Amino acid sequence: MRRPNSSLRSAVLVAPLFLFLALFFVWPLWTMISVSMRDPAVATALPRTAAALAGWNGEGVPAPEAQAALVEDLRQTATIDLGAAVRRLNTEVAGFRTLMPKTQRAAQGAASGPVDLAAVDARWSDTAFWAAIQKASSAYTDRNLLAAADLGRDESGAVVELPAGSSANRLIITRTFLIAGTITLACLAIGLPYAMLMAATSGWKRNALMLAVLLPLWTSLLVRTAAWFILLQDQGLINRALIGLGLVDAPLPLIFNRTGVVVAMTHVLLPFMVLPIFSVVNAIPKTLMPAAASMGAPPFAAFRRVLLPLAMPGILSGALLVFMVAIGYYITPALVGGPNDQMISSIIAFYALQTANWGMAGALGLILLVVTTLLYLVYGRLSRSGAPLGA
Repeated sequence: MRRPNSSLRSAVLVAPLFLFLALFFVWPLWTMISVSMRDPAVATALPRTAAALAGWNGEGVPAPEAQAALVEDLRQTATIDLGAAVRRLNTEVAGFRTLMPKTQRAAQGAASGPVDLAAVDARWSDTAFWAAIQKASSAYTDRNLLAAADLGRDESGAVVELPAGSSANRLIITRTFLIAGTITLACLAIGLPYAMLMAATSGWKRNALMLAVLLPLWTSLLVRTAAWFILLQDQGLINRALIGLGLVDAPLPLIFNRTGVVVAMTHVLLPFMVLPIFSVVNAIPKTLMPAAASMGAPPFAAFRRVLLPLAMPGILSGALLVFMVAIGYYITPALVGGPNDQMISSIIAFYALQTANWGMAGALGLILLVVTTLLYLVYGRLSRSGAPLGA
């Protein structure tokens, strides 16, 4: 028999991997992107009306044909489909929650024939309600993407900022980046000296230091966060030790605030800073610092002008890696943070699980995806540029 060629065998071997990626990576991402830009509720519930209003110029009241199409749609549309459309329309013009059910009852009450919508409710003589239906009839919208950045469109279609107090998404995104940046700096302040100490030692001492870094990665994230929940509370080990040593008279507020989030997340993410820096610093020749000292350079000057530039690829890679992971954290801020310390992941969970607003959840998730992807590309570039040092 004829043996299959090598390319076919290779394709068969990697097919399960591509299937796995398609099902559990590509499809969820595409679903998130599509749900953030699609809103077919009105087009699904009122297809005839959407078609009839496609050519309307937005002035006055639409032609009788469009009104008759609305009456026929209300007769044929199920209540559940109409409910989704009403929620969408009510975001454009307040009053649809009472107007549409009232009109549907009148349309279904007259089994056939025309219905005078203005007689049913005077609001059908208002151009704004018809304009809202026309605007919402498109299956694709940028409403969620704009709302994710506290933006919207005015009556002329121009992009404007939402009224103050109506949304806080921009504040939450800024807070997320601020917390992630603070954690990155904290990890760098601890991780750089620790990585240099690991590179300067050998034998069992290096193994012990490496074990201390890797041990948190072998422990469940929920367990580590719960441990900090116990340690940081008012009657926790840290506050009791401080009071016992006489350093404070009352428990310090270490939990349900920004301090608890930074402390717990720094502990969780510290290995992601230490390991990239160590891989680069460990490859730097050990004779460079003594050589700089022999040329008369003070220790700090030798570190700043010799060791630090060579270690910069590892530092930047570790900082980007910690920042990328930090902006998507959910469990730790939810358990040890307060209301003003919740990050974008918590808001995504709120929209998805509590309000069932999948469009907003998808839009915020898309923002997080874009930022993470850009940082990942930078991280990959820095990792490749630092490869010769780490070889």
